[in-house]
Amino acid sequence: MKPELEERVQRAVDLFMSGYGCCQSVVAAFADIYGFTDQQAKLAAAGFGGGVGRMRMMCGAVSGLVMLAGMSDGQTEGDDREGKAHCYKVVQDLLAKSKEENGSLICAELLGIKGPVPVGNFIPDERNAEYYRKRPCAAKVESAARIFATYLDSKEL
Repeated sequence: MKPELEERVQRAVDLFMSGYGCCQSVVAAFADIYGFTDQQAKLAAAGFGGGVGRMRMMCGAVSGLVMLAGMSDGQTEGDDREGKAHCYKVVQDLLAKSKEENGSLICAELLGIKGPVPVGNFIPDERNAEYYRKRPCAAKVESAARIFATYLDSKEL
């Protein structure tokens, strides 16, 4: 993989470790390629944290993969069925790779949460040493960023 893509993977991890959400970290590491500012990327991706609004559904890092696939391969015309089909294939391929590497695409499963996830608790957990010690999130951010970087690297061949 090209060194500049490795740097983007590391930037995604660094963003997460500095307090940004999983999705924000993955998207912001690549968004400038598509003409988005760092702030625009972080704002667009903000609601996907905690498995979409802290509801522990689809992993935020995985949501970032979906957003980047849309930026990279999304259709721009309203009824461009071929363009949509291409984008959907890219999304499915990227998500299959993520599931293969991580075992799940679901935040609650990745965190080991059993049973229903309580809705209504909007306050994110404090980012401290304990938070980072017990959560696999930094590794999931790295995985998602690496999957997308590998995809970009293969596109440029």
